[in-house]
Amino acid sequence: MSKRAKLAQDMEFPPEIEQPNVYPLSWHRGTEKMEEIYEASLREFWDPMALPWDTFDVSKYSWEEREAIAYWWTILSVFDASAPPVFAGAFIKTYEDHEEDAVRRCFFSVTKDEQNHEQVCGLAITKLLEHPDPITYEPKTDLGKRLQKNAKWLYYNGARYWDGYKAAVPKYSLAVLFSSFLMGEMGAATIFHQMAAGAKEPVFEAAFRNIGRDEGRHMAICLTLMQRDYPKISDEDKATVTKQIRAGYLFLSAVLFEPPEEFWDIPSDFIENQRAGEAVAREAGFFVPEYEAKKENWRKAMLNLKSVLDKYDIPFPAIPEVGIDGQEITDIDMEDIIPVF
Repeated sequence: MSKRAKLAQDMEFPPEIEQPNVYPLSWHRGTEKMEEIYEASLREFWDPMALPWDTFDVSKYSWEEREAIAYWWTILSVFDASAPPVFAGAFIKTYEDHEEDAVRRCFFSVTKDEQNHEQVCGLAITKLLEHPDPITYEPKTDLGKRLQKNAKWLYYNGARYWDGYKAAVPKYSLAVLFSSFLMGEMGAATIFHQMAAGAKEPVFEAAFRNIGRDEGRHMAICLTLMQRDYPKISDEDKATVTKQIRAGYLFLSAVLFEPPEEFWDIPSDFIENQRAGEAVAREAGFFVPEYEAKKENWRKAMLNLKSVLDKYDIPFPAIPEVGIDGQEITDIDMEDIIPVF
């Protein structure tokens, strides 16, 4: 077994540290807006367990209604449960790239926020199903069985990106990552503010209000960093951003719209089952946007993102599903995606 040579015996100072590496540490500052955003994250932090769960009486709902509402939270969990490790990877990258101190702290705050969002998914599902996960739960109704099949396919598809994501984070610059993150935050902020406004249960209204506020703050982080870095973004990174936007649209459509069947590996009755579940949830008083409202939400989010990228002459991809023209992107695979929510 070989031992590393003792360089200190022959050198006054150590050699340069090979990068990327979290060392040497530094605490330089430069972007004041990031300090303000981090301070806001401290003021606005909240505890999922402290939400008014005691006001949520699941016994007033039928099992079909409970399974339908739990399915919506399960869809969300496919994205929100992946967000803590996704942002943890980006958080580590901010250290390896020797980012500003406040930038590192802001990415830490996002990771912490997303852990809260994951916990809300788990608490809601466990309360509704009286079981801690939707996959090993035994459905009580025919609709519940159909929705569980959907959930299993959603989790399977979500799992496909993870190895690709781990490979992508070291490969892409933070500037590229920001565009993917911003896309997720824009879509998320829209839906959570709507869900808060339409919620009948106090615990859901409070959860959605808090989550929507978090997502708005995450959006501000991305916008601030883009304003700092995008004036000097390379043409190669611009092309990657264009492709990532199209890929992100396809990925996030599963929760913000409907999963595109040519991209997601789902059975032929998936959309039918999901729409049936949403109809039951709405009838029970759990607000879920209708198809056309989802489509318009996505369109507005994409146009908002386009207005940001236009400032930096970054071509926007065509999003024909919501009527947006742009550069045609056809070679998207699950492994290309930097998935966030």
